[in-house]
Amino acid sequence: MAEFTAVVHGAAEVATATGGLGSDDPAGIVEDGSIAVVDGAVAAVGPTDEVTREYPPENAAHEVDASGQAVIPGYVDSHTHACFAGDRADEFEAKLRGTTYGELLASGGGIHRTVRATRAASDDELLGDLLDHLDVMVAHGTTTVEVKSGYGLDTETELRMLDVVDRADDRHPVDVVATFMGAHAVPRDYGDPGGDGTSGTGAPVDADDYVDRVVDEQLPAVVDQGVAEFCDVFCDEGAFTVDQSRRVLRAGAERGLTPKVHAEELAHRGGAKLAAEVGAASADHLLHATDEDVAALVAAGVTPVLLPGTAFGLGADYADARAMVEAGAPVAVATDFNPNCHSQSVGFASALACVEMGLTPAEALIAGTKHAALALDRTDGLGTLREGAPGDAVVLAAPSHVHIPYQYGTNVVDAVLKDGSVVSTPTHESYDREVQP
Repeated sequence: MAEFTAVVHGAAEVATATGGLGSDDPAGIVEDGSIAVVDGAVAAVGPTDEVTREYPPENAAHEVDASGQAVIPGYVDSHTHACFAGDRADEFEAKLRGTTYGELLASGGGIHRTVRATRAASDDELLGDLLDHLDVMVAHGTTTVEVKSGYGLDTETELRMLDVVDRADDRHPVDVVATFMGAHAVPRDYGDPGGDGTSGTGAPVDADDYVDRVVDEQLPAVVDQGVAEFCDVFCDEGAFTVDQSRRVLRAGAERGLTPKVHAEELAHRGGAKLAAEVGAASADHLLHATDEDVAALVAAGVTPVLLPGTAFGLGADYADARAMVEAGAPVAVATDFNPNCHSQSVGFASALACVEMGLTPAEALIAGTKHAALALDRTDGLGTLREGAPGDAVVLAAPSHVHIPYQYGTNVVDAVLKDGSVVSTPTHESYDREVQP
């Protein structure tokens, strides 16, 4: 037989993530399992003796002996803000002393502080930092990641951020999906005397006026650039109202950008029902979502994306994942990696989802893989290990997917395959990440 891309064989279990919520086996376990990848896609998955008979390991460009180990699909991190500059560790400490997130925003901190740092950074600095973050993500098993803009809040910087995201997608084995989020916050420095953006406590900005600029200036430029796939908006207390958010999302949809909504994170403001109304790909956060909100999302086919790392970092209550699962919602889990939630590990988010939000390990697995792909409108089998799906797989240094939440605080990933090629192991990088002009 001619050489093919990869075979991972002899696994204690292959968790295919092909089961559904409420099934007896949502993780889709194949014991003593193997997978074969040909031309970047899964060609076979099943018992080792069957797969290796058709795809002998000695003929594979990449052979991985997974004896005694578990294999899962590559994680799909469907909500991050991974393109940014600066550091807010002191704000984490301030929150531990009782300072609220709202108080940090009001003083020019939070998002506004990161906006100032991001505007001041060069493109190569932003790209280098983003590649560093992607290195950590892939080492923790992520093979597809969504990255939002939103730390520019002006046309020039939003475009720069999206260009950096696009360049990172070209240079890194992880697939990077771009989302435009000019409506992340109303920029406090908009209208500063001098307009240099160095102050975070400038003259108050009219939110409707800023929405005008997002709709009339930023969105057309973003669409012309052709990088972003989604348009997101922060519909919440202290950010944008339902009416303002609706205007941005509809304008984006008219220009071909699929809606997403940050909803019900800090308070209940109607963002979840707006997501259902506009047919968003996802509604994210949902800490304050009601049963009616969840029913509306399920009826509209909107994927709820839960971000337990954010609640952990804020010391806030967690979203009720158990209730959403019981309502039939395809719950997804993501990291929300950003300067206010500094974790790049979907595995850690999965552990929190189990301990604090009521998911089982199998439900957390499909939340970070199969369902997370739904939040990005991916219907090609991404996030599963089935025939025809992308050949993205993670070999664990553990015998079962249950060890992901069980060994919380540690990285149980042993090797990562992207399109069938080994792209990460504990001991080396296998791609050229040099930043080129």
